[in-house]
Amino acid sequence: MKKPGPGKRPLKTARQRPLKTLERVLSKAGLGSRTEARKWIGAGRVKVNGKLIQTPDHWVDLGRDKVTLDNQPVKAREKIYLLLYKPTGYITTFRDPDGRPTVYDLIQDAGRWVVPVGRLDQDTSGLLLLTSDTQFAEHVTNPDYKIPKTYLVKASTLLSDQQLQQLRDGVMLNDGPTAAAQVKRVRDSAKYSFIEITIHEGRNRQIRRMTEAIGSKVLKLVRIAIGGLRIGDLPIGQYRELTPAEVTLLAKGT
Repeated sequence: MKKPGPGKRPLKTARQRPLKTLERVLSKAGLGSRTEARKWIGAGRVKVNGKLIQTPDHWVDLGRDKVTLDNQPVKAREKIYLLLYKPTGYITTFRDPDGRPTVYDLIQDAGRWVVPVGRLDQDTSGLLLLTSDTQFAEHVTNPDYKIPKTYLVKASTLLSDQQLQQLRDGVMLNDGPTAAAQVKRVRDSAKYSFIEITIHEGRNRQIRRMTEAIGSKVLKLVRIAIGGLRIGDLPIGQYRELTPAEVTLLAKGT
């Protein structure tokens, strides 16, 4: 079978071998990010069938080609699934040009390259999944699968029952109305309401924008659950591996 040229997608046939670009082969093997893979390829550290390749989008036939990095065979590693209790102040990117701390600073001893499953903004804490399984990540984050995400919200005001009902029914944002949400009042203090809200969407800063749409603001936001998976007693800033049962639970969409 003739391989497509650089940058071209392979033609799909019924008996086609599994083709991937060279940078994706390295990344999928759990060795590092695609950005790192491109650097390794450009630096002349990668060979395909003994031939030096310096084109990141070179197509590789996984059923036949032998890929090496620094003359060591590239093999797919066992997939890893992590649950991190993300603190506030950390961002969910690998590096930050402004020097802010990232979640990768908290998992340096994980020993495997992983990517965040969705995002939590800098001012939000709570449950963050990281994995080397990109299909799993897509399943959890894709709104079509309707995997619920639950947040604990400290509002800047006392919220009325009517305001909570607005959140349940859906509110209008600048990118359209939100879907119905599950909302319950946890408690009220003298000045603030604490509520728990569960959504099935994943828009940017959605909980904060929903709270602003009903005339309040978020003072504190913690994601406490994804599907049936909860933080439990995991200390803030720490992580653990998911159990096989937990991976299966999320893969089934619950």
